[in-house]
Amino acid sequence: MNGLLKTAALFFGLAAATLGAYLVTIQLTGNFAAVVPGEVYRSNQPTAADISAYAGRYGIRTIINLRGRQENAAWYEDEVATAGRLGIGLVDFPMVADQRLDAQGAARLIAILKDAPRPILIHCRSGADRTGLASVIYLAKVAKVDEATAERQLSVRYGHIGIPLLSPTYAMDESWEALETAGT
Repeated sequence: MNGLLKTAALFFGLAAATLGAYLVTIQLTGNFAAVVPGEVYRSNQPTAADISAYAGRYGIRTIINLRGRQENAAWYEDEVATAGRLGIGLVDFPMVADQRLDAQGAARLIAILKDAPRPILIHCRSGADRTGLASVIYLAKVAKVDEATAERQLSVRYGHIGIPLLSPTYAMDESWEALETAGT
């Protein structure tokens, strides 16, 4: 029995280390991905160099910043300056990863996603939770993609770990379920 416990502990330890290494890697590489190529992309907090590179390679015309306006933060000042220099529209839409997005907020976000000039870059700090929810909303409510495909945007693939009662960012999953049920 003792050998079985050691083997199980080793297995779970290796699995946790592998997951941890993966999550660190996607953060270090920008957690960038196409939601719909040519229309919407997602990432963690982009640097000025990232924004310039994404604009050059993907033609980004709008950035949706899910962290909200933070005028005294260096990252925000860099983002505003770089977007302005490149002629990219910047939309500040504040969300909190551990708080549900209410129906009114969801309706505003859907309107922004429908009306913003494309291609769009959506980002938050890590590009996992808030960005995942916004990406699901875009796919399901704007691009009209099937539910299963849309919901993949809120997954560990992008660093989102939504476990009821254990993960505060499960609020993003709850937000989507409420929006999906409401049929907005």
